[in-house]
Amino acid sequence: MNQIDVRGMIKRFGSLIAVDRLDLAVSPGQVHGFLGPNGAGKSTTIRTLLGLYHADAGSITVLGADPAREASTINRRISYVAGDVVLWPNLTGAEVLDALAGLRGARRPDVEADLIGRFDFDPDKRVRTYSKGNRQKLALIAAFAAPTELLILDEPTSGLDPLMERLFGSLVSEAAADGRGVLLSSHILAEVDRLCDYVTIIKDGRQVESAPLSALRHLSATTIRVGSPPPGLVDDIATLGLSPSESVSDAADAEVGWAVPRGEVPHVLGVLSARGVTDVTCTPASLEELFLRHYGTGVT
Repeated sequence: MNQIDVRGMIKRFGSLIAVDRLDLAVSPGQVHGFLGPNGAGKSTTIRTLLGLYHADAGSITVLGADPAREASTINRRISYVAGDVVLWPNLTGAEVLDALAGLRGARRPDVEADLIGRFDFDPDKRVRTYSKGNRQKLALIAAFAAPTELLILDEPTSGLDPLMERLFGSLVSEAAADGRGVLLSSHILAEVDRLCDYVTIIKDGRQVESAPLSALRHLSATTIRVGSPPPGLVDDIATLGLSPSESVSDAADAEVGWAVPRGEVPHVLGVLSARGVTDVTCTPASLEELFLRHYGTGVT
């Protein structure tokens, strides 16, 4: 059974349709990337999953329950981290962990202690003295240490340095290996590309792509580059209907490249092999390239 199962969700604010017939599913052990620019409907969707908003239409279950009716039960079984964490300013980090565990009614103190060490976090300071990055660390420690079945993470690495981002990635992978589902909303495409095995992209509240990441990459062209191309190679590839997308023909280390549709990759590689070409690089399309197909350069 899916841990998140959304079918045909519609959420309106007056005349504005913030989410329009969205389908979204997260299964146990899956890391599901949820992408879209600001205003696309990501946060509205997440707040509906948490029971903060009620959908106007569609079917929504989280861990088999309806968040519109059973939000308190659901929220004890999930870990949620927002992009800008707001915590009790006069409590210490340790007291915040105590409070959150008390609200949940369950705790794994040994895992908490391990994560405090891994994040190099000082739990004895008061929250008001923490930087944004340290507030984010505290929220992530609480989320990953909690004995929950599902993590909903909304821009969770905001404020973290690169080393801590790498640790975050390790924790996501460990959670998935333990069978915990992860819904990761992020605008950091490299992060999603590295961590997720399934991606849903929304635009203006509507779903425009939803598939395994490997399948989505195949929708875009693969870049094939050849160093020191032999004479006539460009003409040979042209017989397949492909023109160079990039070239450096007047340099000592001449290189030529083609953007090759998925179905043509074997044919191009066959031509290169027949010509005895050995200096070849083949780069699958990135998630960023796929994303920019829908949003252009104005991604936030």
